[in-house]
Amino acid sequence: MEMERFLGGSSTGPNITNITGAPHGPFPPVAFTDRTVVLVVLLGLLNLLTALVNGAVITAICTTRKLHLPANYLICSLAFTDFLVALLVMPVSILYVATETWLLGQVVCEAWLSVDMTFCTCSILHLCVIALDRYWAITKAIEYARKRSARRSAVMVTIVWVISIFISIPPLFWRHRPGSLGPSQCIIEHDHVGYTLYSTFGAFYVPMTLILILYYRIYNAAKTLYQKRGSSRHMSGRSTDSQHSFKHCRVAHTFCVSDLSTSDPTLEFDRTNVNVRIPSFEREMEADDERDQICTSRERKAARILGLILGAFILCWLPFFLKELLVGLQLITASPQLSDFLTWLGYINSLINPLLYTSFNDDFKLAFKKLLRRKRRP
Repeated sequence: MEMERFLGGSSTGPNITNITGAPHGPFPPVAFTDRTVVLVVLLGLLNLLTALVNGAVITAICTTRKLHLPANYLICSLAFTDFLVALLVMPVSILYVATETWLLGQVVCEAWLSVDMTFCTCSILHLCVIALDRYWAITKAIEYARKRSARRSAVMVTIVWVISIFISIPPLFWRHRPGSLGPSQCIIEHDHVGYTLYSTFGAFYVPMTLILILYYRIYNAAKTLYQKRGSSRHMSGRSTDSQHSFKHCRVAHTFCVSDLSTSDPTLEFDRTNVNVRIPSFEREMEADDERDQICTSRERKAARILGLILGAFILCWLPFFLKELLVGLQLITASPQLSDFLTWLGYINSLINPLLYTSFNDDFKLAFKKLLRRKRRP
């Protein structure tokens, strides 16, 4: 999110695009050093990988019937948003980093800043609705299974895009319009403290807090159901508790059956409309030790995957938004190099997202293998 570049000191005025006179000629000469060439190649590879990986996720979901599930529609929408970041935001940022001056005119500048903020905010909010979807799927497994649909996913995605647009659009109303020469810098200033608080909290701090709370509750709910399953098996023979045991076993097996392929890479228990066969009391007692090991193993795996998802998200975006907040409150001044580094650290999250949300799932692995086989065929 190229919200601020700080290529040349601090500025005055309320939150406007920094405009200075452009050099003579439409495209002034730019001297490229070896360091600049290496940097451009590295950023270009990151850009290409981001586009390819997200494109692969979109293709896999669209072409694989087994992946046509509401949970995967949210992942597909996330991949599409991150693909747009790779297609429309990152290439322009590479050009800007390489030339250290804005060459594309005021209209493109306005469009790029707005698109940058919208897509990056939308990507973050997608992580929030995915966490919310999983929370409902875990805490209200049977009830939510009836409500979970493609239409519901579409509504959630629409809300995410609307919020993202409302967060990114306000600067369009107060940016300074340049003269005929156009801008030599394309940045959003942060002297407008109200908007800085509104945008940073709306785009990151509030979603981050919600994501942390949701995944904490998801893990606790999973852990509780693992433990309850272990204790309730001794009561499964009692007739008075037969109905409760049936409902509980249905949920517990969603967690623990080893051959249950799921669409949710977080905890591997998020398949809806699945027919679970409940074994007899005798067979269950015989397999107690094995299932306890399975549940313990999956609990550890759930913790690892949750740690990766949350760790990657916070590592990529917290430094950037912390800098944005401190700069907006005029507590620090960021150098151009630091601003560029933190901006691209945030962009890298668009590369990490599809890897984390699909690579732990067997259905996605099979879909990716099929895609690779098709490409290798002459």
